[in-house]
Amino acid sequence: MEPTATPRPGSPGGALWDPDAIPAATVVVLRDAPLGPEALVLRRDSELSFAGGMWVFPGGRIDAADAVGDDLELAARRAAAREAAEEAGLVIDPADLCRWSHWTPPPIAPKRFSTAFFVAGQEADATEVVVDDSEIREHRWARPADVLEWRDRGEVALSPPTFITLHQLLAHRNVRSVLEAADRRPHPEHFATRVAAEGDDLVALYHGDAGYESEDPTVAGPRHRLVMGAAWTYERSP
Repeated sequence: MEPTATPRPGSPGGALWDPDAIPAATVVVLRDAPLGPEALVLRRDSELSFAGGMWVFPGGRIDAADAVGDDLELAARRAAAREAAEEAGLVIDPADLCRWSHWTPPPIAPKRFSTAFFVAGQEADATEVVVDDSEIREHRWARPADVLEWRDRGEVALSPPTFITLHQLLAHRNVRSVLEAADRRPHPEHFATRVAAEGDDLVALYHGDAGYESEDPTVAGPRHRLVMGAAWTYERSP
């Protein structure tokens, strides 16, 4: 029997961190509100070359100053906390971050970031946000459902990782529920992305979708994809 090849880093079943992508980190900052948890979203300056004008969570590339030896996970925690301070004026202890997911863009992406996503809670009375008014122009605390509705109405622009993360948060009634869900996961869910066209729509395929390996969205079977047409739809089979 031939030995099974080790999956390449950045692919399903392999190491999370893709060595061919820029390491980065993002933190989804949450606070409790009467109608459910609210997430902090920031609008990037429209002139920025990467994700210009999009609404995002605080985050950015991992800098040399964030490094702790060769431990990328620890560096990612430090980077996420630093970005929350730089972009939103929030003080977050890296030790308080809970790992949520990991995102690897498709090989065809013009600028590739291998990104660790964390979640963190903030007390409602300790969430004064101060944006830098340079890279970040505006902020909002909002329920995930509201941000998704704004996108459907064309009021905000979102990237697929932001859209799907907001969609995941719809299942939680408070911040504690989100943090407990993160703690229960033995490993962060890895979204190693592949992209294909289906008619006029662009489809992002993720591990578990019947068309993932072939990059053919017409293949019948289980679904794990984001269909990006006039409206966006996240499809995931049970």
